[in-house]
Amino acid sequence: MKNTALTETHIALGAKMVPFAGYNMPVQYVGINAEHETVRTAVGVFDVSHMGEFILKGEKALELIQAVISNDASKLFDGKIQYACLPNKTGGIVDDLLVYRVDEKTYMLVVNASNIEKDWNWISGFNTMGVDMKDISDRTSLLAVQGPKATEALQSLTDINLAEMEYYTFKKGVFAGIPNVLVSATGYTGAGGFEIYFDNEHADTIWEAIFKAGEAYGIKPIGLAARDTLRLEMGFCLYGNDIDDSTSPIEAGLGWVTKFTKEFTNSAALLAQKQNGVAQKLVGFEMVERGIPRHDYEIVDANGAIIGKVTSGTQSPSLQKAIGLGYVKTDLAKEGQEIFIKIRDNKVKAQIVKFPFYKNK
Repeated sequence: MKNTALTETHIALGAKMVPFAGYNMPVQYVGINAEHETVRTAVGVFDVSHMGEFILKGEKALELIQAVISNDASKLFDGKIQYACLPNKTGGIVDDLLVYRVDEKTYMLVVNASNIEKDWNWISGFNTMGVDMKDISDRTSLLAVQGPKATEALQSLTDINLAEMEYYTFKKGVFAGIPNVLVSATGYTGAGGFEIYFDNEHADTIWEAIFKAGEAYGIKPIGLAARDTLRLEMGFCLYGNDIDDSTSPIEAGLGWVTKFTKEFTNSAALLAQKQNGVAQKLVGFEMVERGIPRHDYEIVDANGAIIGKVTSGTQSPSLQKAIGLGYVKTDLAKEGQEIFIKIRDNKVKAQIVKFPFYKNK
């Protein structure tokens, strides 16, 4: 099992460590609800150094990216980021990822930890145009500093004007005295904030500087368990749960990052899905009756007939109610539709609702 550059720090802080995507990762420090609340109301720091980073460089870098992703990367400009899928050849998704345009010949792709090798092999298989590809995952650390006070907590550490950074943009600069740090206005929580990329050798320096600068703002370390409840409250998909090799971007509600302005892997089949409709759709639901929905629980109708499957579920710390995501038959995927979750052979009533579950005030 791999460690991040900060594993010993997490252990010293009393984190509960678990295996995740081949890494030894902190799942929680003081408790999920308290950590979740910290990110929603103040500022928290996640070590997400397990994520993968690839650098693609060369005259044909954009051409390669366009061939493999669902979104249209030609719309990017220097310092702009795009969310996209890597469609496979059978209608599913190899992975979801972020595309960073450094300049017109240089891009960074950020992929899920569990898919680093799979994604590398997939993209390499399309690289017939001599694009220089580098996997920098093992030498790159990534901290997500999330929450409404993230800007104030971090501003003293950098000359980059954090308050002026627009969502899904990035800048490189000096951060905590370290040059060439990439600061990105992205995150997976819906609470605002930044993601900070740097070489492993600077991990301790940057971690300590962030916590010192953020002390007045109630900054705390946050584990992966709260990251999951935060993303679920926003209705954000998690690869391996809500999307995978068998779910299409159209079914998953990712049509907004599936652009048919160019050809890409399996684009003709996905266009047909968009035009003709799909048999199932990913929906969000709130439990009406008491019960926690869990991954792979059956979704049934009033008569007990199976109409779908839960992909993610939890007790929402912010909403104080149980919520979930799942695929249901398209004709039953309407807002307000009553559905039932099969929990220990009981039909427990739920209702389909619009994303996000949690609305920022």
